Amino acid sequence: MRHAKSGNRLSRNQSLRKATLRDMAKAVFLQERICTTRAKAKEARKLIEKLITLGKKDNLAARRRAFAILCDHAEVSQLFTNIAPRFKSRTGGYTRIIPYMQRSGDNAALAFLELTEKTRAIVTGQKRTKAEKEAGDTSKVSEAETKPISAETAPKHSKADIKTQPKAAAKPKVAPKLFQRKAGGE
Repeated sequence: MRHAKSGNRLSRNQSLRKATLRDMAKAVFLQERICTTRAKAKEARKLIEKLITLGKKDNLAARRRAFAILCDHAEVSQLFTNIAPRFKSRTGGYTRIIPYMQRSGDNAALAFLELTEKTRAIVTGQKRTKAEKEAGDTSKVSEAETKPISAETAPKHSKADIKTQPKAAAKPKVAPKLFQRKAGGE
């Protein structure tokens, strides 16, 4: 029985679950925003909030506890010098989860997990012209461009904004010739 055992196991054993959450925390600290499933985002949020709270203390014991979780000196120093000072005035709520869409392969619910105090705005979804697509010119528009922002100009997300975004166009389904069988006599 699972009495007094909280949290989602994410279909993993303990060591793989810890490794998954650690890697997601490192990615959030590095990129400030990641796209993952909602279940993983909810579990990773718990760890990230604890790490930022440790980062706000900034003493040797807190650094050692953070290193025991992250297992990377560069990430720990970035947490204590760059990330945690942004949240000095907050008592919690360092991350937000924004619902995104359903994944086409397994219909899993995807979501963005991001820090609430970011140093840059993440701009995605810029469209290329037909001529650029044919020429393969990617110098103008990259997959994600970043711009520095301040706390006042940070975008405010709401569920209405997310629901109004257009969904990706469906890809045509074509059966490969491997599954097309010939009649017996041919």
